[in-house]
Amino acid sequence: MGHRKNSTSKNQGSMGFPNAQYQGTKIRFQDEDEELTTDSSKLDESTVAGDKVMAMEDDSMCEPDVSFVDGDGDKTSADYYFDSYSHFGIHEEMLKDVVRTKTYQNVIYQNKFLFKNKIVLDVGAGTGILSLFCAKAGAAHVYAVECSDMADMAKEIVESNGFSEVVTVLKGKIEEIELPVAKVDIIISEWMGYFLLYENMLNTVLYARDKWLVSDGILLPDKASLYLTAIEDADYKEDKIEFWNNVYGFNMSCIKKQAIMEPLVDTVDQKQIVTDCQLLKIMDISQMVSGDASFTVPFKLVAERDDYIHALVAYFDVSFTKCRKLMSFSTGPRSRATHWKQTILYLEDVLTICEGEVLFGNMTVAPDQKNPRDIDIMIKYALNGQRCVVSRTQYYKMR
Repeated sequence: MGHRKNSTSKNQGSMGFPNAQYQGTKIRFQDEDEELTTDSSKLDESTVAGDKVMAMEDDSMCEPDVSFVDGDGDKTSADYYFDSYSHFGIHEEMLKDVVRTKTYQNVIYQNKFLFKNKIVLDVGAGTGILSLFCAKAGAAHVYAVECSDMADMAKEIVESNGFSEVVTVLKGKIEEIELPVAKVDIIISEWMGYFLLYENMLNTVLYARDKWLVSDGILLPDKASLYLTAIEDADYKEDKIEFWNNVYGFNMSCIKKQAIMEPLVDTVDQKQIVTDCQLLKIMDISQMVSGDASFTVPFKLVAERDDYIHALVAYFDVSFTKCRKLMSFSTGPRSRATHWKQTILYLEDVLTICEGEVLFGNMTVAPDQKNPRDIDIMIKYALNGQRCVVSRTQYYKMR
């Protein structure tokens, strides 16, 4: 999985098809100073306004060690995952993600009736910020479970803020710890990864739900939706993918084959969007099972203008439906920036598409067999247009 080194993105080019020259100009995204809105009557990418930033989840999650072993002694990829969340920099980035953190704060503070005198489990607590929100909202007790060494900092943070009697920080993996209580009333977690499912923390939340949540308990958030759209992105694809065709006069296209298989996490300027947006998958966290995170879904993207398509773009929304008023946020390119940005999957072909034409396809998503925190993606797509006829299958791996 790649990241761009800066937050620049490109305007769409002039579109005259094969004879037209792409005139894209790089611009720097600026976060808007508008007030964040998290209330919504329906879940879509317009819930908040914007752009995007980078990061890993605050859900410094704990999952069982996987068998995949890296070359450094006996450490597994799971060990490196937990180690990465021991550094304050990741947590700083997530805490400064206003869309993310403020939404959770609003969900808790504006719905104190959900938390008053309730037992709460915070899965992947990180610095303990969500636990502190819950304690301040009147929870009877909060168990903050964190596997990385940040748990030690979280204990100190809880003590420094005078919540030691309400918040208990437990260091360890959800699958291995024992809670001092048999059941909890609420499970709260910020489990979402890039492409929604990267790092596979969702399974840990489902494990906690099945083991500890009371039958009428609440999960926050409880719904997540994955979307797909298509973009023009000639400049960046030329710079990062086509670059390998001729490197100082040498053919290094074997690397190009690897580069195009690695999804890119970055911000997408909404002006680059060529098609409508397709809802791929809705996940009901209160009802789903772990196997539901593997799926094959069809898509149909309708061109909204004449243009080229260089990549598909995935993003997600999450919602909290148990609130008095539905609250949600989006990581889409038409919404305000989040550290999740969007996930860009470059196509081998440059598609020439006319307004109203349809790009058909299906997407298969599954955890990698060797390392379940990675994601394997297969996309089959076909276009039968006036100026372009193509059918292809591509494979991607987020790692």
